[in-house]
Amino acid sequence: MNTDTPSLIWGAPDWSIAALVLGAVAAVSLLWSYGRAPVRPGVKLLAALLKGVGFAALVLALVEPLLTGTRPRRGANAFVLLADNSQSLLIKDDQAGTATRGDWVRDRLQKTSPWKARIGQDFDVRNYAFDSHVRAVDGFEGLAFDGNGSSLNTSLNALARRFKGLPIAGVLLFSDGNRTDQVDLDYDALPPIYPVMLPSRGILRDVGVRDVSVSQTNFESAPVVIRADVSAIGLDGQPIVAVVLDESGKEVARQELKAAADGKPLGFRFQFRPEKRGINFYKVNAFAGSAESSTVKGAIDEARSGEQTLANNARLVVVDQGGGPYRVLYVSGRPNWEFKFLRRAVTDDEQVNLVGLIRIAKRQAKFDFQASGTRTTSPLFNNFDNADPDTTERADQPVLIRMDTADEAELRDGFPKTAEELYRYHAIVIDDLEASFFTQDQLTLLRNFVSRRGGGLLMLGGPDSFADGKYDRTPVGEMLPVYINNRNAPPTPAEGEHRLVLTREGWLQPWVRTRKTEEEENQRLNTMTGFKMLSDVGNIKPGASVLAEVRDSAGALAPALVAQTFGKGHVAALMIGDLWRWGLRRPDPAESDLDRSWRQTVRWLVGDVPGRVDVGVKPKAQASAPAFEIAVRVRDSEYRPLDNARVNLQITLHDKTHLTIDAEPDGREAGTYSATYVARQPGPYRVNAVATAPDGSSVGERESGWAAQPLADEFARLEPDRDALKDLAVRTKGELVDGNNLDAFVTSLASRDAPITEPWTAPLWHHPAYFLIAIACLAGEWAIRRVNGLA
Repeated sequence: MNTDTPSLIWGAPDWSIAALVLGAVAAVSLLWSYGRAPVRPGVKLLAALLKGVGFAALVLALVEPLLTGTRPRRGANAFVLLADNSQSLLIKDDQAGTATRGDWVRDRLQKTSPWKARIGQDFDVRNYAFDSHVRAVDGFEGLAFDGNGSSLNTSLNALARRFKGLPIAGVLLFSDGNRTDQVDLDYDALPPIYPVMLPSRGILRDVGVRDVSVSQTNFESAPVVIRADVSAIGLDGQPIVAVVLDESGKEVARQELKAAADGKPLGFRFQFRPEKRGINFYKVNAFAGSAESSTVKGAIDEARSGEQTLANNARLVVVDQGGGPYRVLYVSGRPNWEFKFLRRAVTDDEQVNLVGLIRIAKRQAKFDFQASGTRTTSPLFNNFDNADPDTTERADQPVLIRMDTADEAELRDGFPKTAEELYRYHAIVIDDLEASFFTQDQLTLLRNFVSRRGGGLLMLGGPDSFADGKYDRTPVGEMLPVYINNRNAPPTPAEGEHRLVLTREGWLQPWVRTRKTEEEENQRLNTMTGFKMLSDVGNIKPGASVLAEVRDSAGALAPALVAQTFGKGHVAALMIGDLWRWGLRRPDPAESDLDRSWRQTVRWLVGDVPGRVDVGVKPKAQASAPAFEIAVRVRDSEYRPLDNARVNLQITLHDKTHLTIDAEPDGREAGTYSATYVARQPGPYRVNAVATAPDGSSVGERESGWAAQPLADEFARLEPDRDALKDLAVRTKGELVDGNNLDAFVTSLASRDAPITEPWTAPLWHHPAYFLIAIACLAGEWAIRRVNGLA
């Protein structure tokens, strides 16, 4: 920004009256002489004007006109030269040439550059370079452009803090503007920024993986979905190949798409099942089909690629298949086939442990057989004065059998009676069991299991489920996604077979479907066996989703599968009471849709259920280097936040070395412990959080991971970000600078604002141009008079 416009003052104001008198006399003489001249009016006007201007300039010399203003004081203000040392400046804009953008920057910053000598005369020049951090340098000849990041905003904020309270006139920035940090700038604290635009002829040929995302579903045939957005420039119509590689380099999936002519990114979608549980890292690699290596499948032949860089052709992605094993409690009011099919479906799933509690006989009245004549009182008075607590209970307990328990003590006393016992499970399945089987405390415990612990609950239909099981006005009934007793309930379908159909919401839920495509799923539904038992329910509760319905022979529909979120967990109601019929009719004996459906349903029930130790990793906001914030949530046996625990983080680096750090309590949330880790080198990282209770007992452990890939972020954009640099200049009152005209820019700094300035004055009448104008005007007037015969 320029300083104030120079002003005009009089050096000898005492001569003002004399100058005015002299000027007035000259004006009268001029008018009198030209008023009688025998020439055209236009000639007289031009000659009079020239003579008047020339004479006025001479008269003004009497009062000594001076120009005055302010300018930066020499050597009093600092001026920073800031150069980007990141690897993105190694890009060559001309594939046939050898010069990079970094070479261009280094050439402009040579010590022998004339503009550097000129700027050094007026300012205290400071030299800095930055990549992942900013540092002072003696010169720029040693720039290697090997930095793993472009922490532009962090570097500017660091310079603002370093020069706080000191006079700094501006920053001349040499960068492509493509930053990798996520730090906000404090524009008010920054001096004027003058970005130098780097030359760029555009991107001639490049394939880059812009973004990668992962989603995990309960769809058995494809539990992991990886989506990748790939840009392809200069390859119109050519095949672009994207492959997914595991940590050993083995190819997991491959797709090929044609590059669009308009440069629109290509969307790749991969579905596959990881071969092992836990934390897995995969690399998404994209390249032109013609550039694939002939020796290593899935690799790129650099010589054949013709790309300006290969640093953006791959990205790492983390897939978390851990969290188990999950424990599911199945509670049934009678032996049935549902447990048989459910148990068979999850037997081979290492991540699911199914525990059964099945009642084989209900509570019955006791019979006390006594010999005739031995009863001494009327049976109406039995137990009124009985002091023996062992005989006060005059009814038998139900007969329960336990299946697949972890030890002899599990479920020994029947259904869990405490939170510590019940919260060992991740999900509960209630099948054909009346509400009176549970005590009021157990019903409340079930509600807390879902709402507080975050568990999953599934109720199956049957003669003793829903309304027939008297669950209305119970804590469990409050959780169900359907009203149990409702006068406005939909009509019950006619008796006979009920055919299953999916609703629109059901089609959108992967765990409800069992086939990959819509055509295959419709074919399955059309050939699926009908059901004969359906529990009556009322209307659907607000916020619940109907995922499947049944249709009777008359075409009437009724809800069959409804789900909703309740507190921290989720609840589903399956009104079908004879789902086992589905498993009796299989087109392919080697494959069971019922088994697959049960596995997917169980995974949905337990998928989002928290453990006692949970780990979350995310990039740290406002961080310059690739820093990651590790947050660990620790809960006690009743899943309340656990304070005063000790949390150790065992980190496995990309080179398989290990280190251990402690996570400190986070004051923002109870039971949360956090630590920050700065990844110095690119690659995959694993962390295993081990939590210990205040009494020294083990709480649990959980694994997570992240990928540090600064080069992928560095080369996410290859063209200089002119818009970002322009915005930076405007918001700091600077301007974009032409890199080929630095001499003119440096010269203009003398007329720009600076923290420390000094006044200056210059006699206008001492300037040669001043007298040249006066002489030129008088000479011009004489020439006009000569031509017109007046001289």
